[in-house]
Amino acid sequence: MIVCSAARAFAVVLSDTNRTVADTDSVVRKKSVSLGINYGSDIQFFGRTGPVSYPYMSADAIYNFKSGFFIYGSAVQVFGYTPVIDEIDAGGGYLFNYTKHFTGTFSYTHFFFTDQAPPVIVSASSNDINFKNAYDWGALKTAGTFDYLFGDANDYFLTLNISKYIEPGWGVFDDQDYLSFNPGISMIMGTQNFVGRYSSEHTSQLFLNNYIPGLESPPPFHGYDNGKFNVLNYSLKLPVAYNRPHYTFEASWKYSIPVNVEGALKNHHELFFNLTFYYLFFK
Repeated sequence: MIVCSAARAFAVVLSDTNRTVADTDSVVRKKSVSLGINYGSDIQFFGRTGPVSYPYMSADAIYNFKSGFFIYGSAVQVFGYTPVIDEIDAGGGYLFNYTKHFTGTFSYTHFFFTDQAPPVIVSASSNDINFKNAYDWGALKTAGTFDYLFGDANDYFLTLNISKYIEPGWGVFDDQDYLSFNPGISMIMGTQNFVGRYSSEHTSQLFLNNYIPGLESPPPFHGYDNGKFNVLNYSLKLPVAYNRPHYTFEASWKYSIPVNVEGALKNHHELFFNLTFYYLFFK
């Protein structure tokens, strides 16, 4: 899940809530291959983070068919852990062009975690079915994304996003490059059964991170209504990208405001940083 949104993003050269490719929404209707690499300051899962920060690197690849189908794969390394690869994601989907301004994607992703992978909160789910629609109004772009996550924990989410793509009319070094900005705001709604699942599987780690002097054993975790559909997160995002005809280098900042936090995770306001490079090969 660390990079599944990036993989879907490569299919249409766009990015979703958490990852990691340039936030443009130009549709690729050619056979193409995209390769990318990304650094992230922490792993966030639908507005929630674990008790420990997990900076990571990911490598991503996707093949786009002219028909609109795409397949992709990702490999993830979480810093500070022995395995060279902690997670592998694989999936595929289809790009819809309803009209010139109205587009959508449908995709399925499976997440594979190695035995020695760190206890990231996302590991409570291993499958994602994603359906996203976006409409470009000119002044603004709106998007709605539905995700159904299933595995050890089953959850569904609805993410609403408003963004504004800005591209100055001047080049940086020559007439083949340009800067782009795509500020946006997002709201995530959904269930959070994955929080309870994560808590039950990592009681010792949560005890260490929430240690109370004099307490000899982990406290019992209370039952919360994690299956209730609720607002989970608000965020503000500012991606700044340097673009050339076949590649993009992007820095992105996101300020995350978690709400309705339940369970043992002590989530707080957090600033996330991503640095991404990807190259697009056309056939």
